[in-house]
This record gives sequence, C-alpha cells and structure tokens, in this order.
Amino acid sequence: MPTSTPINAYAAASADAKLEPFTYDPGTLAPDEIEITVTHCGLCHSDLSMLKNDWGMTQYPFVPGHEITGTIAAKGANVHHLEEGQPVGLGWYAHSCMTCHQCMSGDHNLCQSAQATIVNRHGGFADRVRCNAEWAIPLPEDLDATKAGPLFCGGITVFNPITQFGVRPTHRVGVVGIGGLGHLALQFLNAWGCEVTAFTSTGAKMDEAKQLGAHRCVNSRSDEELEAEAGRHDFILVTANATLNWELYFNALAPKGKLHFVGAVPEPVPVAAFPMILAQRSLTASPLGSPATTKTMLDFCTRHNIEAQCEFFPMSKCNEAMDHLEAGKARYRVVLEA
Repeated sequence: MPTSTPINAYAAASADAKLEPFTYDPGTLAPDEIEITVTHCGLCHSDLSMLKNDWGMTQYPFVPGHEITGTIAAKGANVHHLEEGQPVGLGWYAHSCMTCHQCMSGDHNLCQSAQATIVNRHGGFADRVRCNAEWAIPLPEDLDATKAGPLFCGGITVFNPITQFGVRPTHRVGVVGIGGLGHLALQFLNAWGCEVTAFTSTGAKMDEAKQLGAHRCVNSRSDEELEAEAGRHDFILVTANATLNWELYFNALAPKGKLHFVGAVPEPVPVAAFPMILAQRSLTASPLGSPATTKTMLDFCTRHNIEAQCEFFPMSKCNEAMDHLEAGKARYRVVLEA
C-alpha cells in the first residue's frame, strides 16, 4: 500500500486570515482512495464562503479548492478502474458511502454521509489532493484540461437539473444570473435545443449572454420586463444568490413550469400555494450531480465544444485570485495553475 508523502498547500489559519504556505501529512492512502497531482484548480464562491466560515462548518487550517484537474499519482489497493498517470477531475464531493439506498440507486450526490472535498478535508490549493476513487472522473481526451476544473462544480451544478428534471429541447428555459454558473448554463441549454432567455441585471452582460447561447435577454430587476414574461417559461434556472422579486419569476412560468434553485439565495423564497395549484407549477432545487451524470456532462461538453471562460492565476497568487473573485471581477471563472 502506498505510503504518505507530505502535501504542500495554501491554507488560512482563521476566517480573516490570508492563505499561507502549509504542509501536512495525509497519512497512509486508504484502499479505496486515490491521490491526484493537481495541475489546475478553479475558484468558486463556495471557497469564499467556506474560507469565511459563512456556513458555520469550516475547520482551520482551511485549504480551499474543489474544481480540480490533474493526474493520478497513487491509488489504493482496491482501485482497479483507474491507472496512475491518468488525467482526472474532482469536484465538491470526495467520498460517498457506496452502500446506502441513494448510492445504490446511482444518486451518490444525495448520500447522507457524503464528504465534501473542502469540508473536514484539505482541498485542491495544493500540489496533491486525495479522494475516494468513485469521485475521480476520467477526463475525455479532447477536453481542455486547463479549463475543465470549473465543470466539476459550476458546470455539473447547472447540468444536473437539465437531466434530472425533464428539460426537453422544445422547452423555453430562463437562466437567472449570468456568472460562473449561468454562463455555462446558457451553453448547455442552447446545445440541448431549448429557447434560452438570460435574466441579468448587468447590461454589459447581455451581448455576452447572446454570444454564449441566449436567444433573448431580460433585465432581471425590471418589474415591467418580468411582467411581460408571464406564462412563458417551462423551466427557470436560478443561479444567482440574491433576493429577487420571486412572485414575478413564478408568474413567468408556463403551466407545469418549474422555478429551480441551484444558487444559495440568502432569504426564504415566499411562494403562494394557489397559483402553484392552478397551473401545476413547482418550486425545486438540486445539488451537484452524481459521478455518472458528471461523466455524461464531460462527454456532452466534448461533443458540443462547451467550456468555461477562464482567467488564469498562478497558484502562488491564490490570495489575489480570491480577491478578484470576491470583487465580482471574474469573467467568468478563475483557475489557479499549479
């Protein structure tokens, strides 16, 4: 069984601390684990939230990073489907139990004992990172590995509901929030065959949204424009994490339409039951996808030439990269190069 070699990383000692060089001993590699040599690691707002302990579950020293691509450096004795040197990616999840009803049904992302890559574990702002083998997804040969990291969080977060909630090519679909998640959702939905509407409050993003796949754009903070959307959309995907006029978005749904959340909206969403009942509308949400759905997404990206728009920083500039993301300047994903 492979023995441990110290891992060099960047960690924060507290919620208000900068990331500093940090070395730790990962221990002996478990039989079902692999160790990945990190080549690239994307940045996500979840990294910022965890860094600041916004969700009350961060343990320090904290090593961010859960949009990882690299190659397999070592594998445990029970891992037979992966090979050392093989290019793989790793996202939010690093472990699932493999025995519960959800795992046995293929919904590993819904496993109640799943472990996140940066929750009680050290993430990908490092030269190496570990995970259970089921969550290391092989990269297709024709996929650009330098830009693939964001697909393992931002990408699968918006691809998963398309496959899980019956979005069809004939549907009219809206995307609320054209950022790190939304710019990928536009590409997916356009390639899926949908009529795609981008809801954004930033005028400068409207032309970009159309280049990314939107057929139409709506000002997400204009009640007048939102009212004009009444009854139009079969599915509205909310990637934003802001409080908006949800009644108008709900009214923009067609009969049997779904208002679907993947963004962590900070306040409860008020919805009246009667309009839901009359039009058989629903309010839904989802986390990231399973390993199988993630593999399907990577194949779909390869087939349709879909990739994240990335800005690159060296790993040594991780603090500057985090500041860039927090300031809202990313267009649209930031990637660290090891």
